[in-house]
Amino acid sequence: MSREIASSNSQPLTANLFQASFYKPNQGRIVRQLTALAIWVVVALGCYRLGVSLRGVFGGNPWLETGIPLTLFAAGAWFGFRLVNWPRFADFLISVEAEMAKVTWPAKPELIRASIVVIVTIVILAITLFLFDIVWQWFFALIGVTS
Repeated sequence: MSREIASSNSQPLTANLFQASFYKPNQGRIVRQLTALAIWVVVALGCYRLGVSLRGVFGGNPWLETGIPLTLFAAGAWFGFRLVNWPRFADFLISVEAEMAKVTWPAKPELIRASIVVIVTIVILAITLFLFDIVWQWFFALIGVTS
């Protein structure tokens, strides 16, 4: 049994691209669906941008100007689907979801207090750096390094 699992995990992605099966379909569903969605959004935005830049390139031929981006989108969508079902990557995403379930998230009041502390600290550091910059500009102008 473990040899079978090890052989499926060591399968290269290229061998997995031409399958239509789901790998452990009920485990890590949320993380896998969100990962696939993110891949599809990136592919869609890239194909949209390609479609915009191809307008007028092929002499106004709509079959090429829309066909190339649509073909690339279909290939990218299939790649995203197969990537989240690739055993090696799917096992990683399953373990990510399991670890995220173990996290204790702060309550709203604690989150607000921590955010205020971070924002105040950043403002104090920004003011301190600004004052150091003013002092060093004055010092370098005094000794004649800058004008």
